[in-house]
Amino acid sequence: MELLLSDEVLAVLVPIVVYWAYCGLHATLGQSMYMDKYRLHPSSHEDIKNRVSKRQVISNVLKQQLVQVAMVAMVMMFKVKEESVISTKTSYLKLACQIAVAMVWFDVWQYACHRIMHTSRFLYRNLHSWHHRLVVPYSFGALYGHPVEGFVADTIGGTAAFLVSGMSPRASIFFFSLCTIKVIDNHCGLSLLPNWDRLSFWNSAAYHDVHHQLRGGKYNYSQLFFVVWDRIFGTYMPFLIEDKGEGMLQVRAPGLDYRRINK
Repeated sequence: MELLLSDEVLAVLVPIVVYWAYCGLHATLGQSMYMDKYRLHPSSHEDIKNRVSKRQVISNVLKQQLVQVAMVAMVMMFKVKEESVISTKTSYLKLACQIAVAMVWFDVWQYACHRIMHTSRFLYRNLHSWHHRLVVPYSFGALYGHPVEGFVADTIGGTAAFLVSGMSPRASIFFFSLCTIKVIDNHCGLSLLPNWDRLSFWNSAAYHDVHHQLRGGKYNYSQLFFVVWDRIFGTYMPFLIEDKGEGMLQVRAPGLDYRRINK
């Protein structure tokens, strides 16, 4: 019983459980008419505009998660188990620094992979275009994409962040659960906290929505936590969150023609 509940096993399983549980929460909330005022697109557009069915999306994500489980399990086998109980303020500081290093590393890795996938016609056509079949993103589709891209951007990138930061398996449970929640929030299609979405450094559903719409694919490559990489490398597109007056929100940006998007 102790083996099943070890930090290494939890590090493999918990982020996956968090993914489906948090997606389920979003799906449940999304059925309420009271959530319409937070939507960036009508819920019907998830089926009308997207070029892949939800069944295919779920199947794809599950297959990718099987690969992630195998990869993480192998890494944990060779990782020296660290003391799991933090008893001093220094330990808390060390943990905070490890998570900060992992966040920055993973963010930079994701930005670089994402931008390369767009700037290379070959990679976009054969790999990244899978993810952009979701013109209107939703929670379950946060990790949908070509398995090769998922392995490089998510599995290898996340493993590298774990090793570079030097965090323990227990710390990785919290870090990768945080990453999971954040990637879902960025794809959920709901602006639940518009004031947070307007922050100039924090990624959000509204920020990433710009990327998924038409010419927006050339901008806003930042994937997880921060948008500073777009600002540094000149791929940042500013946007406004407006009330459409129909009980819904709308993201407006200079490069987006919403007359075409909302047809």
